Amino acid sequence: MITHHQTVASIDGKMANLPTRMNQHPTRVGYFSLIIIACAVLMIAPAQALTGTKYMAGSPELSAYISGSNEVSPGDTVQLKVIIENKGVNQFKFIQSGVIERDDLPNTAKFLTISIAPGEAPVVIKSDPQMLGDLKGSSIASAVITTKVQPDAGSGTYYLPLTMKYSYLAEAEQYGTDTIQYYYRERNETVNLPITIKPEVKIAVLSQTAEHLNAGSEGYVTLEVKNIGHENGKNAIIKIVRNDMSPVLPVTGSMYIGNFSVGQVVSSRFKVSVSSDAEAQTYPLDVLVNYENGEGDQATSDIETIGLQVGKKIDFNVTSTPNIVSPGQKKTITVQYTNTGGATAYNAQARISAVDPFTSNDDTAFLGTLAPGDTREAAFEIAVDKSATIKEYALDSEIRYRDALDNSLISDPMKVRIVVEKENSLLGNPLVLAGIAAVVILVGYLVYRQRTKQK
Repeated sequence: MITHHQTVASIDGKMANLPTRMNQHPTRVGYFSLIIIACAVLMIAPAQALTGTKYMAGSPELSAYISGSNEVSPGDTVQLKVIIENKGVNQFKFIQSGVIERDDLPNTAKFLTISIAPGEAPVVIKSDPQMLGDLKGSSIASAVITTKVQPDAGSGTYYLPLTMKYSYLAEAEQYGTDTIQYYYRERNETVNLPITIKPEVKIAVLSQTAEHLNAGSEGYVTLEVKNIGHENGKNAIIKIVRNDMSPVLPVTGSMYIGNFSVGQVVSSRFKVSVSSDAEAQTYPLDVLVNYENGEGDQATSDIETIGLQVGKKIDFNVTSTPNIVSPGQKKTITVQYTNTGGATAYNAQARISAVDPFTSNDDTAFLGTLAPGDTREAAFEIAVDKSATIKEYALDSEIRYRDALDNSLISDPMKVRIVVEKENSLLGNPLVLAGIAAVVILVGYLVYRQRTKQK
């Protein structure tokens, strides 16, 4: 048998004689040299190709944990970042000739898929199972799991079961120098990931009462608020806050309640205003509590949104027919005002704005209290210029009043219609006046003759 070293020596010997033979037979020597080199390559190459690595033992060893804080609050939706680490090692590594190199290592977790269940924790898992691919030894992979904590979740530590499903190379059987068969095994491993639900003050609005809540005015809101959480709040302050662009705005928006124990119910009354452009409908208002928790830190409860029914604003219309006047005339006109709004107007006073060709020395009138639907009549004295154009005019009028909270308000402007037309009286007709004068003279003459005859 020719060893590797013998083959090399033989080649070296033949190469040493090449110069002599080349001088004798150049063509033969060329072919012979190529054949010798090719044979040497073929003898050396198989030994290199069949040198491979074989592992007699090893498998994946997976662990998992939550990266960052694992503290959550009731009602939160959190993104939990889960880290999966492969600590598996390969034991008894052999490098020898005749072994085909393996494609996979025994400690590689292939086709790794993870899924999380809520277990007994008061949470909802919103993420589907995630496939992380192949995880080699001494490597890590990560996944983000969306988790919703139940609003009424109790405080404490809970465990989320994390299932890891994967396969690994259990055995590789080689046949000859060119065939290898792999044997894989599947594993399902479950680890528990701890999460801590922090105790917090959580509020519930048990009842609400609105007083004098109308568009364009102020009113009161009374709330019954209960601590349904798992934390006793210290130095608690209950607040109402405007919800987005709601027309309901707090005027006095906070009240100190001190200690707010679990299960305690407090009553609070707040003053609010409603913008004048609000409609008669329900609008949102936010309620929350600021407090000091058990660790001495300032905290804020989740917002509780309630709906407040807002009534129509106080409004008035002129419901009387147009007044008729003549140029040069001074006249007392009457105007009827009706409360068409949704609340009572107190101490109402009507005012009319006289402009050319009208003047007035008495342009205000007291109306008193007008409940929704009530009508009151006001009288104004106006004078009409002699040069007034014959047509219909509209004078501005408004009502100043007080709401239920004694706030002074002014209504939107209204129009009082006045028609200027020529005087249509019989006494203004010259022919009628002449006829009346003739009758008066005739009657006087007849009376005179009667008295003369009696003498």
